[in-house]
Amino acid sequence: MIGDVEPLSGDLAEIRDAVGQLCAKFPSSYWQECDANRAYPEKFVEALTEAGWLSILIPEEYGGGGMGIGAAAVVLETINRHGGSAYAAHAQMYTMGTVLRHGSAEQKAKYLPKIATGELRLQSFGVTEADAGSETTKISTSAVRDGDEYVINGAKVFTSRFFHTDLLLLLVRTTPYAEVERKTDGISTFLIDLREAGDAISASQIPTMVNHETVALFIDNLRVPADSLVGEEGKGFKYILSGMNAERILTASGQIGGGYWFVDRAAQYGTERVVFNRPIGQNQGIQFPLAQACIELTAASSVRWRAVERFERGEQPAYEANAAKFLASRGQWAAANAAMDTFGGWGLTEEYGIERKFREARLSLVAPISNNMVLNYVAERVLKMPRSY
Repeated sequence: MIGDVEPLSGDLAEIRDAVGQLCAKFPSSYWQECDANRAYPEKFVEALTEAGWLSILIPEEYGGGGMGIGAAAVVLETINRHGGSAYAAHAQMYTMGTVLRHGSAEQKAKYLPKIATGELRLQSFGVTEADAGSETTKISTSAVRDGDEYVINGAKVFTSRFFHTDLLLLLVRTTPYAEVERKTDGISTFLIDLREAGDAISASQIPTMVNHETVALFIDNLRVPADSLVGEEGKGFKYILSGMNAERILTASGQIGGGYWFVDRAAQYGTERVVFNRPIGQNQGIQFPLAQACIELTAASSVRWRAVERFERGEQPAYEANAAKFLASRGQWAAANAAMDTFGGWGLTEEYGIERKFREARLSLVAPISNNMVLNYVAERVLKMPRSY
């Protein structure tokens, strides 16, 4: 790998090394086969689970690692830095932001120990709707109280890993948008046990350009126990921010790892590839884009660690989390393009894995949030400029 531009020490260094050793057992050929078959990397996720990495945020009293989001960030960055795809399992970490901070004692006792052992998976986050898009407050999926149950109806899109999870964190409206004083009111969060949902939830896969399984969900009179509600009714938008800020931090970490992977691979190839009797990496046209991408990724990482520090103090680092995602996605995309230019025609082949990770890198510019929405947030909330939409 490239020089250690971000030295880690203590527990974080040990986590990086241990996860790296696990990733070494799943070479590029494994990921290429999954990609070719549009298959979920089941063996890799099982290995992560058995090693305890997916339960690293769960408190020790529930059988987890009891560590902070910084440790989870290292896990996901390391996976992508070794050419893997952390997107297959990262939701089990960022959904913890909502469950751990706002879930009831009963919910934690019921589910967390089984998530820690791998008996259950919490891998899906049902938020986005076709008509609402990034305007989350305009969701229309509804939950109506009926005695000791809620009845849920509606639809979601871009809900990932639905076929590989047992639990679903679901955002709904318990009060219609037209009836609330503030648009963020009347939104609630539910922890749905899909094993009990039966045919009340159906799913249709949405084909995409990456092997990132995502579906449209259709919910028809789904009855769930009232104790499936996370926290208080109508306060779910606040709760979901815990998950979204964690999501930004952790996806940024994966993007940083992916970006460094491109830089590592391209720097090595540029050093070894000889054309016109000299390594192509001797040319500044190859060197400069890779060097710039490396600098951008290091800057993104610095903001990421600032977000981690605030999150672990129990704060909501919305600016830092969004800024980290913005910088990381752009740094990864710069690295992806520089790597593609370095490899030339070989970058388009499956042999080196560049084309596979290149497609993933493009996704990060628009998901889990579009970078334009990040800029809107900063302009309005930080710079105090007029709302543009």
